[in-house]
Amino acid sequence: MRASRLHHQLQKLLGQSIPWADQRHCQTLIWMVIGLICSECINLPKWTVYLRTRAVFAQSHQRRFSRWLNNARINVQKLYSPLITQALAAWGESNITLIEDSSQLWDEYCLIRLSVQYRGRAIPLVWRVIRHGSSSVGFEVYQLMLKRATDLLPVGVSVCFLADRGFADTQLMRYLRDELHWHFRIRVKSNTWIHRPAKGWKQLNQYHLALGEVVLLQGVSLTKTHLLPDLHLALARDPLSRQLWMVVSDEPTSLQTFREYGERFQIEEEFLDEKSNGFQLERSEIRSAPALSRLCLVMAVATILLTVQGQQVVAAGKRRWVDVHWQRGNSYLRIGWNWLKGVLHQGWRLFATISLQGGSDPDPAIASKKQAQKHLEREFTIKSYSFVT
Repeated sequence: MRASRLHHQLQKLLGQSIPWADQRHCQTLIWMVIGLICSECINLPKWTVYLRTRAVFAQSHQRRFSRWLNNARINVQKLYSPLITQALAAWGESNITLIEDSSQLWDEYCLIRLSVQYRGRAIPLVWRVIRHGSSSVGFEVYQLMLKRATDLLPVGVSVCFLADRGFADTQLMRYLRDELHWHFRIRVKSNTWIHRPAKGWKQLNQYHLALGEVVLLQGVSLTKTHLLPDLHLALARDPLSRQLWMVVSDEPTSLQTFREYGERFQIEEEFLDEKSNGFQLERSEIRSAPALSRLCLVMAVATILLTVQGQQVVAAGKRRWVDVHWQRGNSYLRIGWNWLKGVLHQGWRLFATISLQGGSDPDPAIASKKQAQKHLEREFTIKSYSFVT
């Protein structure tokens, strides 16, 4: 009975946000979200035990889920857009950070996603699943995703776009800067060519950086094939990991550029939540790009729901009801996940909101105080060169 009450509450919460042509589709989605949260696994047969309908046999429930995932009438972006727009409506901040990345599924499908950076995690904004044997995709594959994203964001916010080396494409950078008027921080490869006015061409791997050394290059052009001028670079070798970082920006770079780019790793935590650390996406037996895209809708709704619940649990001073750490150690998604289980089994109340609150995290998670302190104690030597004419 408690699962039925939760279904009723979620239907009331989500049904007003999503323009369903058929309410039966809405009901099935909510049962799928409940099944995913309760089973902690993407496995349709395992979801069937959480469904409360007149049907008796588990096979009937499984067929219902399968028909939903393969129903061409269910338009993922049309359904999800009002929900994420409503979730961001009370953002209340002048800035928002978007992260783009791609993930490979069984070496057969590629999931391309643009997400909103949010308090240590990333919330899906738009996505696309294609049959593709690599996680590297061309600009023309995801350009429409970027255009769609502009209609989903709060009016008047300044956008900063983050991406890894797989998206180091001057076509993308030109589109972000000149068409969408977004800022960006994108990691580039060490063999990238740059042009320095009055100094000529040089490959980035010709800068031999010592540990802790930072080189800032202002006002350079990128690549010989599709030349893009008026860019800025930040190069560094991390004194702890010894890793080389090369980040291109549309704005003048500083040491702060690396911190801004570092927020990109939060989408990797999102992918981890969907795979081995949470939803177990790779255990899915679904092998269809449209069906996988609809499955991503189920995960996206669950992600918003759990993250908002976790956010509200902390705001209400009830974090330690579900988090054993003295200080916050779990993500908002995991806190919300534990709270939903309490709603089902302890009679707790669901927070009746899907609103994401912008601004800095009032209670950030600290996985390791020692590691955090080490990062604060790093020392850098900075060299800056300006080629701005």
